[in-house]
Amino acid sequence: MADASQTPFKQPTWFLILFALAVGGGSIAYVPLLTVLLPLEITEMFGTEDVPALASVTFFGAIVASLANIAFGWLSDRFFGRVPWILGGLLASSALLVAIGEAGDFTTLVVLVMAWQLALNMMLGPLVAWAGDCFPDSQKGTLGGALSLAPAMGAVAGSLVTFENVAPPEYRLTVVAALVIILVLPVLIVGRGRVQPQLMKSVANEAHDVVPHERSTVIRMWFARFLVQISEAGLFAFLLFWLRSLSPGFHENTSANIFSIVLIASVPLSLWLGRWSDRVRRPILPLTSTALVSAVGLAIMAASSGIEIAILGYVIFGIAGTIFLSLHTGQTLRVLPQPRTRGRDMGLFNLTNTVPSLVMPGMTIVLVPTFGFTALFAVFAACAVIAAVLLATIPTRE
Repeated sequence: MADASQTPFKQPTWFLILFALAVGGGSIAYVPLLTVLLPLEITEMFGTEDVPALASVTFFGAIVASLANIAFGWLSDRFFGRVPWILGGLLASSALLVAIGEAGDFTTLVVLVMAWQLALNMMLGPLVAWAGDCFPDSQKGTLGGALSLAPAMGAVAGSLVTFENVAPPEYRLTVVAALVIILVLPVLIVGRGRVQPQLMKSVANEAHDVVPHERSTVIRMWFARFLVQISEAGLFAFLLFWLRSLSPGFHENTSANIFSIVLIASVPLSLWLGRWSDRVRRPILPLTSTALVSAVGLAIMAASSGIEIAILGYVIFGIAGTIFLSLHTGQTLRVLPQPRTRGRDMGLFNLTNTVPSLVMPGMTIVLVPTFGFTALFAVFAACAVIAAVLLATIPTRE
């Protein structure tokens, strides 16, 4: 009989909730800024909706985020554990977020966004790796489902701060920073001692439902997320501009509200699918299915010429894409082979979030002025189909 002390225990629901709220705080740190507030600041700075300027800020910020997430993940593997890095990143990124609102010129804005990305990933990199230190494989699907709360919280915060009666423009980023601190601090205070030594050992686990240590599995998981994230990055940065190309004068608060509704609707579906995948031990099937549904939504968006059908396509894509990305994070922690380098490896997987932000601006600048958003969304749909094929070929245990 196996020694019970060698079997990772399931974390209590209260810790899962606090962890999900902390990751939600991380989402609030960047979603309102990058989807609504930064485009508005650039519009105010240049007097027009300047797509190349927004693409430049996104490009340089993504470079810093890519390197910082790997670096701080590795540092949290080697020195001091996860919590000190998370706390330092929380405080520094919150201060820099407020400073971005005070930028007086474009160069200062770019520098502040790069510094903020550095500090933000000091928090986010170790935070995600900490989940792998604490939650066993039997909770990975449920964990992924709970993480779907994060983008929904970010979107709700974006809607909240764009209501003029709630947060005047000059205080929007200060409100965002305060929300982040309120949500992240509790899990840091009460979460000490939740790391499970059994999850820090490189021991082959016969209970794995995905063959864990095969390089091809990790590669497929990486590229599948990368391909889906290309479309997520495109809509993340240019959703407001696209909607206004179909309906001039489309209000930024309406855009933020649609974004919020989509992400809120995805939360119960993600939780249900995550728990289902844990129960039936089919961790990859929900990923394959949601990648295909994402492609359908993108195809509708590519074919649409009116605002109503366009929004319908976005709703389909947004819900499926959010479920995919949330569940994918949990299952990535399942397949990584070396717990002692979990922070670094999750940083390498984070490139699937940031590299698309490097690819997407150039793709947008090449395609949109000549062919419009239709061609861009058609390319995104093809990427989602390829992602589904990659996931369907991952070897699993019967």
